[in-house]
Amino acid sequence: MPTISEFFGIVIRMYYDDHNPPHFHAYYGEYEALISIDTLELLEGRLPRRVKALVIEWAFDHRKELVEDWRLAELHESLKKIAPLE
Repeated sequence: MPTISEFFGIVIRMYYDDHNPPHFHAYYGEYEALISIDTLELLEGRLPRRVKALVIEWAFDHRKELVEDWRLAELHESLKKIAPLE
């Protein structure tokens, strides 16, 4: 599962051959959540409120890149790194 971005202790990853809808995994300490790329809704898991807000802000700014990485993952191609939230 490639790491596509890291910021403020948050790790963003995508799995190859993951299930629909298109999403990414956000990790922060013992927390894990699946976030929809299309709607930016929490699909599974949980994150602290502030961490969730940072992840959503980052994903909003990089939605096109997330869609592209999802497509690459479906094709089993190398995923592209996405700039962290600053």
